[in-house]
Amino acid sequence: MRAKLITREGFNALQKELDYLWREHRPEITRKVQWAASLGDRSENADYQYNKKLLREIDRRVRYLRRSLAELKVVDYAPEQEGRVFFGAWVSVENEDGETRRFRIVGYDEIFDRKDYISIDTPMARALLKKEVDDEVEVRTPKGPAYWVITEIEYVRDVE
Repeated sequence: MRAKLITREGFNALQKELDYLWREHRPEITRKVQWAASLGDRSENADYQYNKKLLREIDRRVRYLRRSLAELKVVDYAPEQEGRVFFGAWVSVENEDGETRRFRIVGYDEIFDRKDYISIDTPMARALLKKEVDDEVEVRTPKGPAYWVITEIEYVRDVE
């Protein structure tokens, strides 16, 4: 089961998406469906079929966002987090081969379309939690254990 956590930035982005879908995009597509339906035979009307499908997709996403936003717990930055890895941290790590990575530990709903975000539920994030700079962590992977050293931890305060 995944953690139902989200950063303030992520919560605001999902809320903005929901507002856009419900107040702007859905009414626009609804008008197109009504217009296409007024042309007659719906079974061979590509505009009607396409926009009806799009409307179903919008409705599915709206339902998901409403349910998620109600269940998610916003985790704001706290000064006590400084110096250790917690939810919302930007973390830089390096392995013994000199390979480096930098990412932010966030909730599941925030990782899409972002290559620099990882979910709190990933083995890497779990291994890093509560660790400090210069700590070595063992990350269990399908190929066996991988070892990383934390080189930097940074927090960015989310904007309300």
